[in-house]
Amino acid sequence: MKNSITKELRRVTRKILTLSFWISVWELCSLFINNPLLLPSPIEVAKVLFFLTGKIYFWKSVCNSVTTVVLGLFLSIGIGIVIGVAAGLISFIEELLEPLIVVTKATPVMSIIILALVWFRSSGVVIFTAILICFPIIYTNVLQGIKAVDKQLIQMASIYKVKKIYIIKDIYLPSIKHYIVSGILMCLGIGWKVSVASEILSTPRYSIGLNLLKAKSTLETAELFAWTIVVVLLSFAFELIFKYYIKKRENN
Repeated sequence: MKNSITKELRRVTRKILTLSFWISVWELCSLFINNPLLLPSPIEVAKVLFFLTGKIYFWKSVCNSVTTVVLGLFLSIGIGIVIGVAAGLISFIEELLEPLIVVTKATPVMSIIILALVWFRSSGVVIFTAILICFPIIYTNVLQGIKAVDKQLIQMASIYKVKKIYIIKDIYLPSIKHYIVSGILMCLGIGWKVSVASEILSTPRYSIGLNLLKAKSTLETAELFAWTIVVVLLSFAFELIFKYYIKKRENN
């Protein structure tokens, strides 16, 4: 118990020292450039961020962005898992979807956002873009996981005439769990980037993207950095919560 606490303290200390190092680098670069419009200091950004947290529109913007990102991610993950399993089990579905997946992966994010602006309202643009970018990641991971399942287990289940639903539930899903987790972790970061980019172009009311656009338009670089830090912290928090959930499930 004592050893585990010591190890955890060392790990936390290393992370704090690493973060302090990069903040120091940021401060030195800011002093060297000596132009807050180009690169504000960490202290200045921290002051602006503290000021923003006292504003109602800050929390409304954060809550609205979190809601749309969560909805987009949940739909991406759900659709990706279901269709990925179906494509892994039925080769026709995989062949049918292959051109769509290739085109989606190759299409620039900005092209997808601009097309979404034509088809949907501002809130729908963010969700649609998140789904279209994150779905192929989950789908591809699940498909790879299905193909990696031990064929002998499937043959044995077929010999004993196990129902298809139990084969999927008790053989396929446990086997592809790590592939799903890996895909979700990738989507948590990418989902935030894509969603905020969509908000900047679609400008939904009370959103992080809209505030980033306003800060850029008024040349408030410190505020621009502050909102960017908010996005990074939210993405990091999502990842931590998900990892904690997975760890707790594994321990149980």
